[in-house]
Amino acid sequence: MLEVLSNLLTLLSSVWQLVISVFALLLPWTPLLGWLAFWLYAVNWVKLRAVLLQGGWVGVMLFGVMAVMIWGVIAPPESGQHHIFGLILSNFVGKTVYVTALMTIMFLCGSVQLSGACGPWAHFPEPVAEQHHHGHGGHGHDDHGHDVAHAPSVVMPTHH
Repeated sequence: MLEVLSNLLTLLSSVWQLVISVFALLLPWTPLLGWLAFWLYAVNWVKLRAVLLQGGWVGVMLFGVMAVMIWGVIAPPESGQHHIFGLILSNFVGKTVYVTALMTIMFLCGSVQLSGACGPWAHFPEPVAEQHHHGHGGHGHDDHGHDVAHAPSVVMPTHH
């Protein structure tokens, strides 16, 4: 019996070490996972697509350029260069690659959501329009004269 308890304690210790190792492995990736989760599940891409197609893409691109410029000034790399995929890139070119990658991931998340692959997790029900109820219970005077057409009253200025 003592051997079973000892093995159980060893198993629990190993599982705890596995949890710690997986957490340490995933911790640096949490900002990217948050980026993915936001663009997949928190954005209504049906509405955003309509805005982008009506010229909103210009604002998105300007936002990307602004992010590159500000990020490049605030946080230049320590060596003055970025090492990406075996290439040595200057500060602003490297930041452009990073921002372009993030925007590409954003649009890929939109494509995934629009394809229906997110299922009910990315469901955005339309708000129901409120209906006007008088609350009289329909006892004979429900119309209250609402069937009379009223012309809007517009006061035109007169010049003397």
